[in-house]
Amino acid sequence: MTKQTNKTDEWQDKLTPEQFNVCWNKGTEPPFTGKYADCKKEGIYHCVCCGNALFDSAAKYDSGSGWPSFWDAISENSLDQITDNSHGMRRVEIICKNCGSHLGHVFNDGPEPTGLRYCINSASLDLQERS
Repeated sequence: MTKQTNKTDEWQDKLTPEQFNVCWNKGTEPPFTGKYADCKKEGIYHCVCCGNALFDSAAKYDSGSGWPSFWDAISENSLDQITDNSHGMRRVEIICKNCGSHLGHVFNDGPEPTGLRYCINSASLDLQERS
C-alpha cells in the first residue's frame, strides 16, 4: 500500500514548479526536453520527492519516445501502478510506492527481458551517479 502524501507547502518549497506540476499535479514534461532523456551516465535514479530508489541506469534504454525509458524497476517495492483513464486513453500510471508522487506510465511495448517500457518524466527523477 502506497503512503500518500498531501500536496503541501513542504513539496512546493522543495521542488521546482515543473517538478511540483509533474509529481503532484500529474503533469507531463514535453518530449525530448527532460534532463535525463538522453542521459548515458551510470547510477541509480531516485524519486525527486522522497529519495526512494526507482530505476538502475542498467535498465535504461532509448525508446525514441522523448522521455527516459526503463525496461524494469530497481525493486518490486519501488513503484505502484494505478489505472489511468485520463485524456481519452487507458494507461497504467506509475507512482512512487513510498510517497505517492506521479512518475509517468508503463507500457507493454518495451524490450526483453520484461517487454515493459517505463516512460518516466525527468522532472520526477534524481540521478545519483556511480563513482
